[in-house]
Formats: sequence, C-alpha cells, structure tokens
Amino acid sequence: MQHASASTHTLFEPLRLGVTELPNRVALAPMTRVSGEEDGSANESIASYYEVFAKGGFGLLITEGLYPDTKHSQGYLNQPGLAIESHVRSWQPVVRRVHAAGAKIFAQLMHAGAQSQGNRYTTESVAPSTVAPKGEQLGFYGGSGSFATPRPLTESDIAEVCHGFAQAARNAVAAGFDGVEIHGANGYLLDQFLTDYMNRRQDRYGGSVQNRVRIYREVIAAVRDAVDSSTTLGVRISQSKVSDYEHRWAGGESDAAVIFAALADAGVDYIHTTEFDATAAAFVDSGRTLAALATKFSGLPVIANGQLGDPATAAAMLEDGSAQAIALGKPALANRDWVRRVANSDALETEVDPSVFSPMATVKEWERSV
Repeated sequence: MQHASASTHTLFEPLRLGVTELPNRVALAPMTRVSGEEDGSANESIASYYEVFAKGGFGLLITEGLYPDTKHSQGYLNQPGLAIESHVRSWQPVVRRVHAAGAKIFAQLMHAGAQSQGNRYTTESVAPSTVAPKGEQLGFYGGSGSFATPRPLTESDIAEVCHGFAQAARNAVAAGFDGVEIHGANGYLLDQFLTDYMNRRQDRYGGSVQNRVRIYREVIAAVRDAVDSSTTLGVRISQSKVSDYEHRWAGGESDAAVIFAALADAGVDYIHTTEFDATAAAFVDSGRTLAALATKFSGLPVIANGQLGDPATAAAMLEDGSAQAIALGKPALANRDWVRRVANSDALETEVDPSVFSPMATVKEWERSV
C-alpha cells in the first residue's frame, strides 16, 4: 500500500469542460473491455463497472471506445457500440446509474481502422493506406497473429466515417451522456492517418502533418455540427500505440504545435493526452510533457493520463499548469474509490482487486499488470 499525500487539494477543485461542470479533477480513464453483448449492447456487467467508480468519487467517467457504425469501426468482438437504436437504449440505464451516484460520463467514440481484430459486420479492415499496423493482435482481446492488410479508404469512405462519428454522437446525446470524446489515439483509425509510416497517401489526407491531421478536423467538425455547443466535446490523442509503444512524432514540438492548434481550431472543448508516463518529456530534445505541449499550443483544458496514481504526482501536474485534470487507469482498478481515499488521506492499494471484473470483463490495464 501507499499513503496519500496531504498536498493534493488541487485534485478536488471543480472544473468546467465545455458545458459540463465536474465536482473534481479526477477522471476514470477509458479502458477497453470486451464485456458487451454480441450485438454491441451494454449490459449489467458494464453498468456495475461504471457505477462503482462513480460511487468511489470519480468526477468524470470516460467509457471505453464505443464503435460508431455498423461497417468497419468495430475493433473487438463483444465491444460495446453506440451505432444503432438498441445500443442507445442499452446505455440509458448505465448513464442513469452513474448520474445517480454523482458523476458525469462521456462516451468515447472509436473507429478501429486497421487495428480491428474482431468485427461482427465485416472481415475487411480499412486504413489510410495499404499498410498493416506493426506488431501482433492482442490475445486477451481474442485475436492472434499479425494484423490483416487493410483496404485504403477513398475520400467518399472518409466522408462516411465522419457521418458515422456524427450519428454516434447524436446517439450519445439520446442515451443521456454528458459529453463525447473522439478517440484519436493509440493507433486506431484517426491516429493511423497521423502516423507517418501508416499514411502513404498522396492526396489532401497525406504527406504533411497539416494534411494528416485533416481527418481529425473533419470528424470534429461533423460531431460538433451534430451535437452543437450543448454537449461537451473532446479528443484523445497519443504518440504511442497499442502495437507500437515507441512511436514519436517525427517533427517533435513543431508537429505538436500544428496538431494541437488544429484540434482546438476544429472545435473541441478539451484535449485528453495519454502516454505511458504522463510526466515524461514528449521528445528527447524537449523537457515538456505531451500534456504541457497540448496546453501550450491549444489553449484548452487538458486531461493527462499515464502513471499518475501517486496523488502528489497527479496534483503537481495540475499545479504547474501542465494539465487541468488527470485520468486514471490501473490505479483506478486497484482503488475504485481512489478519490475518496485520497480525500481522506487513506492508504492506496497497488494491486488490482479481481472482483472489479465480476461477473466478466477483460481490461488491458489489468492484463498487462499480471
């Protein structure tokens, strides 16, 4: 066990993200689960999972990536979706239970692209170019072997991707979610466009970093138009990927300046950065973290994620202005009441309690820790 530090008051200050008022600055990070129904509906397992963190004091819960359409977006079998009306109905009781426990909840929308390893609608995967992701599929999500070679998206396909995100955002509003987070991190479709070795396009979506970030701008614009300013909208971004933890933007801080400014200009209310260690420098020739660069170049509130389970470390990121909120993954699994424990200066667990997965769930942060 570790004991909470007394210098953590910043974590408990309220925060406004878009139109959403949060009671504190601690969020549950989105963690991929494969606990939905076969048809992508949420269920009791999912509801109880999110409810327990809301009761534990987390001011904001961000769902795992939900697939937004019934074409190529699904990444894993039993992944929940937000693509059709039955999905909407299944999420409504989940959202009500989270709200009753005092927390806000955002729906994270994710298109897996070439990183898909299980899709009930198709066996084909898509990507910016005919380039498969590095590494291999993840066994604890049911996959095996190398990723399939994807089909490159046409410009009309890209328009359909944008439409899918927009419709899923409308569905999120209908389900009662407080906000929407676009998953542009960890090697999924949007990040594949941003990744130099995955994107070999010669059109307006390839080449320069300005072109490679274009799809983010178009997806954000489509979602913002769908839900207008009455719904909080954010985007998650990273350099590393599910199958390539070492990846860094080749242009360093100059790329970061273009990317974060573009995201802000497109109309998001906040940026959510995720790295293995949120306190580490983003680039070898820079002392700034990715969160600090996002804050500097976007001018927006930033949520930082990555190795922030120590309360003093988390609070320090807020106090120095690098981020305005933090998101916890594995530390939250080990301490579903992390916020209450820190507020009361109680000891924190460092090992994950397997009951968090009852009756069944698979979460990446847990699998990597055992």
